[in-house]
Amino acid sequence: MATEPPRPAGRPEGGRGRCAGGGRGEAEEEEEEEEAAAQPVLGASPGPAAAGGGRRRALNGCVPLSHQVAGHMYGKDKGGILQHPDGTVLKQLQPPPRGPREQEFYNKVYDPDCCDSILLELRKYLPKYFGVWSPPTAPNDTYLKLEDVTRKFNKPCIMDVKIGQKSYDPYASVEKIQQQVSKYPLMEEIGFLVLGMRVYHVSSDSYETQNQHYGRSLTKETVKDGISKFFHSGYCLRKDVVAASIQKIEKILEWFESQTQLNFYASSLLFVYEGSCQATTVRLSDVTLVEKRGMPKGLLSGGDVLECNNNIQVINSTENGKIEASVSKGLSKFYALHKKSCSKRHHSQLSLKVENLEQDNVWKSSTCIAQEHLNGNVLPQLEKVFYHMPAETKESANVEVRMIDFAHVFPSNAKDEGYIYGLKNLITVLQSILDN
Repeated sequence: MATEPPRPAGRPEGGRGRCAGGGRGEAEEEEEEEEAAAQPVLGASPGPAAAGGGRRRALNGCVPLSHQVAGHMYGKDKGGILQHPDGTVLKQLQPPPRGPREQEFYNKVYDPDCCDSILLELRKYLPKYFGVWSPPTAPNDTYLKLEDVTRKFNKPCIMDVKIGQKSYDPYASVEKIQQQVSKYPLMEEIGFLVLGMRVYHVSSDSYETQNQHYGRSLTKETVKDGISKFFHSGYCLRKDVVAASIQKIEKILEWFESQTQLNFYASSLLFVYEGSCQATTVRLSDVTLVEKRGMPKGLLSGGDVLECNNNIQVINSTENGKIEASVSKGLSKFYALHKKSCSKRHHSQLSLKVENLEQDNVWKSSTCIAQEHLNGNVLPQLEKVFYHMPAETKESANVEVRMIDFAHVFPSNAKDEGYIYGLKNLITVLQSILDN
């Protein structure tokens, strides 16, 4: 990767005052640069067609991305992220030197002839890169063609977190440094900044969004609760997702600890997980399903297993004598059923099948549990099963954590201590969420 050439005095990166093609002032340009970095470059999927006309078509069949947690949106702002008809995403190349630098980074890492083990390992933590693309109608417009990390998700929950103690690069002017530090003075101490998040709530079948101003409002005392909001389903905390996220960040940390080639500034981690309740696995031996004194007869006593209206399928695992539960349908349906039955107070009952799978998971028996039991401890404890999951389930959670935004990556001969510091602090915060 080429070394950054020296800049003339008084001309920091990005230009000042009047800029070619727009005449934007520096402050406006710097704000736009951060917002562009805050975009979930790969964290978007096409949403449902808008009522009365569908999604607006953009260049050559490309459409604007709907799942954005921050930054400019195509059609509203000058820039924006598009989705190509083939399912990849298109990130418009930023003005020099940022855009060419990011393109050079991707070209270097994904060079077909690359034999550098460090860069080959790095590919695991980036979105796939498919070169550049230009629309036939605008051949001078260049887009990076990248993997859409969210494409496999049904209800993607997305969070963009800027990592590192500095959000400015070594070539930044004094004015740029002051401007960046003033936006979030705690960046050096905390080591990361939440740029935005979009969380699907099962309870309301809707998304909650937060922008970069939410992240800047977080302090040392509130950052833990601020981050935990991303992992809350509207019912409970998704500890399985927290645990899986920690594991993936630890892998990225291992890579940073092993390399001295590159330093990253104003780069982010993109978190994506499945917000809907689909095939989530939990080991019941590590959670208290029902308090003994409040447990209805026949409900998960000892090795017994519960199946509730096909929403919950619990299997007695022979390995290590542990019991595993799999949620095969949405919890929202279970809660809707519960609320419906609550309105029928007279002789309403909910049929529950109790299975104890002994040899080859064979015998079955059925029982009915009166409604008053569902008004007690059962639902809160079921929530614990589904969402307050132990660390052992980390592999089962459908989670992606990818590095994005590489307009400020520079050659180095030392470890990237600022990025490492941010990763370690983020792991510490997530671990405290998990432990509590």
